[in-house]
Amino acid sequence: MTIWRSIGVALLGLVVSLPAAAQDYPARQVRIVVPFGAGGPADIYARILAQHLTEQLKQSFYVEDRPGAGSIIGTDAVAKSAPDGYTLLVMSNTHTTNESLIANKPFQLMRDFVPIAPVNYSDLVLVVNPSLPVKDLKEFIALAKAKPGELNYASSGPGTPYHMAGELFKAMSGTNIVHVPHKASGEARNSVIGGHVQMMFDAVTTMTPNVQAGQVRALATTGLKRSELMPEVPTVAEAGVPGYEATIWLGVMAPAGTPREIVDKLNAEIGKVVSRPDVKEAWAKQGAVAMLMSPAEFDKYLRADVEKWANVVKVSGAKVN
Repeated sequence: MTIWRSIGVALLGLVVSLPAAAQDYPARQVRIVVPFGAGGPADIYARILAQHLTEQLKQSFYVEDRPGAGSIIGTDAVAKSAPDGYTLLVMSNTHTTNESLIANKPFQLMRDFVPIAPVNYSDLVLVVNPSLPVKDLKEFIALAKAKPGELNYASSGPGTPYHMAGELFKAMSGTNIVHVPHKASGEARNSVIGGHVQMMFDAVTTMTPNVQAGQVRALATTGLKRSELMPEVPTVAEAGVPGYEATIWLGVMAPAGTPREIVDKLNAEIGKVVSRPDVKEAWAKQGAVAMLMSPAEFDKYLRADVEKWANVVKVSGAKVN
């Protein structure tokens, strides 16, 4: 009886300690891993998130960029981290695409991570180097069809939204454009600006200054309607590829096994950040729209996105190159 009483007391103490652990969280600094290059949307918005979470929770949240292999390197590092809420992952539809695009990953998204919350979404923009002799999307498509396999497009790596936007464009426009992956979006952007690569899809939020400076020419945006940042630029759908639509979205996940109480607390705190009027207004000026979901809703959203991009990979024949 004494042994069973001791076990019972220990179990009761464990149950009681769980909410207390969540209530005390975070008790030390929290690392937010961005598996993409510095200067891209994930890095930019992660830093905004970290700043506000630090203020709200009175504990340091800091961003660590760990790019490479189309997000695999940084993501795997988080998957192998302790599931205690002190290492978080900023992820995007790169991750849901990679589930079908990269079979030999060292992790599985919906097995090795737990969804916390989405952050925002934004349109992409198709840009070309100004030296390319095209003024609009129809002329670009005509040039690509006249020179199959001779034009190329940059991305920040296999499976990224930029890569898949390109593959979807190729499949729907009937063009053969060669994919040139880079380590990070900044490198891909510089390749197009420098004329080493003719075209790329990039986030409206980060490419707008380059368009305004005349470093690249914007031919179309990828949303269902024109971007407020580039109202004079038509969508891909209206400019020559009916039905085309692609966006980039960001979210936060944690290693599987992270206590539910901590997941819920982070979800609530991230929700406070993305609901701030000043944050929403600032993001709107950058072409980004805040997203709000519970962990369960975000889980459902992720599973649907995995299925969506699996179909795109199958139809387009996209491969890691």
